[in-house]
Amino acid sequence: MVDVNEQIDAVTRELRTEELDGEPSRSQLIAQEYPADLADVWAAATEPERIARWFLPVTGSLELGGRYQLEGNAGGEVLACSPPADGRASYRVTWEYGGGMSWVTVRLAAIDAGRTRFELEHTARVGDIPEEMWQTFGPGATGVGWDQALLGLALYLGTQDARIAPEDAMEWMLSEEGRAFSRAAADGWAAAHRASGADAETAARAADATFGFYTGATPGA
Repeated sequence: MVDVNEQIDAVTRELRTEELDGEPSRSQLIAQEYPADLADVWAAATEPERIARWFLPVTGSLELGGRYQLEGNAGGEVLACSPPADGRASYRVTWEYGGGMSWVTVRLAAIDAGRTRFELEHTARVGDIPEEMWQTFGPGATGVGWDQALLGLALYLGTQDARIAPEDAMEWMLSEEGRAFSRAAADGWAAAHRASGADAETAARAADATFGFYTGATPGA
């Protein structure tokens, strides 16, 4: 069994409003420390055969200037890539999905010889996100999806004894344990929403809608 509370508490979440190329934008940051060295986490996050074991199958050219495609999800271009050096590593890609484009940056930092911090930042221009969608779901719509990804990486890298094969992820998300995870992740993003300036009622309503989106539950369930 997955220790849902342990995983939720291990993750930090933040919502920032800033400018990207002079346009108002929102950045969601999610991070977790993993019991693996920098080289291992870098390989898990950049090698196609390993990405498929915890996230989604990916095809294309995973090198600077190359294009990638996640199976059934986003694709895009590799804009920047800095392999491990001096305890750090990072890459930046476009995130192209449903006709829209946003940007994802992954940053790794060695905590010590056997522990690495993984941080993912997803940035989208405010004008590119339908206002009705943001008002309904807030940051949880994409945030819970990234929580799922960090859980997959956590289980793959051995933070818990539990295992969920990628092909079984959807079934697990609809299980009692998976629903508890979605509820807690949505509430985690509600906390980040409040911290960014949203009122408590708005953040709670968006979290309920997000939970319903991921599980089919009615608001307040």
